[in-house]
Amino acid sequence: MTSDKLITVLMLGGARRVSMAELLMQSGKQLGHHVRILSYELQPQVPIAAVADVIVGKKWSDADVVDDLVALAEREKVDIILPFVDGAIEIAARCAIRLPHVFVPVSPDDVAATMFDKIAAAKAFKDAEIPIPTTYSALTAEMPAIAKPRHGSASRGIKVFHNIEDLMHLEGISDYLVQEYIDQREEYTVDCYVTAGGDILCTVPRLREEVMGGEVTRTRTCKLPVVEEMSRKVLEAFELRGPVTLQFLHDTTRDRFLLMEVNPRLGGGVVCSIYAGAPIADYILKESMGQKLNRCDDWMPNTLMARYQKEVIFYDR
Repeated sequence: MTSDKLITVLMLGGARRVSMAELLMQSGKQLGHHVRILSYELQPQVPIAAVADVIVGKKWSDADVVDDLVALAEREKVDIILPFVDGAIEIAARCAIRLPHVFVPVSPDDVAATMFDKIAAAKAFKDAEIPIPTTYSALTAEMPAIAKPRHGSASRGIKVFHNIEDLMHLEGISDYLVQEYIDQREEYTVDCYVTAGGDILCTVPRLREEVMGGEVTRTRTCKLPVVEEMSRKVLEAFELRGPVTLQFLHDTTRDRFLLMEVNPRLGGGVVCSIYAGAPIADYILKESMGQKLNRCDDWMPNTLMARYQKEVIFYDR
């Protein structure tokens, strides 16, 4: 860490994460530090520019994106790197190898690669004996069924089928994960934090009450011991590290909780869990400085977060 009480945080794809950036800055102030936010984006006119310095960079798929980020981190004396989109997680893990003096709280890149391949992830969950929806091949599928793109995110490309003929005509069906469709359900997100040494500091479930375009707009924290225990099992089974977002489905007809996805990064709705008392922003800053961290179990249930849109205006000058 730098010695002048300046902490520089580089957000990868933090375009809309203004609230999270503000929470990191507030946490730094409480700890006696000034947090400077940089965000690595494809264009300068993104909302995070309201509170951060935007660095226009390369695509995650570009061959030299890691070289570009390493040079940026060294030039700007970056202390912490945080990925905020799926494609940036493996990139951040590769940066961590090149930048041992920078705190990059992410899971290994091979773990991230497995979690972002829905077919591989489902197999890994099953092998770890973690309950998931029944998974089918195209020939064994029972109706209704849901098909999810193997490498999709944010609910894009998901299709529900009510007859086998339509499913069999799905183009590129081998690139879809096909599972039982559960109509009567609730969806829960769990915001977690795991230290580099594997200590699980928090597991905060929250009900996804309203979602728009894959982004939660209304969510409420809730005490669910069964989900918290399942979350710990998932975190330990795959040796996940840093901030992790888990997605569970509650089959209300059969009263069973099933793991849907593991996103080894901060989720968009983590702000709700932080306001409920889970000090995830503090954990990130404190762990980067080698400070003592305490487990949080006394976060407040029934903390409701409702989102609204706010504009950021740019002028061409």
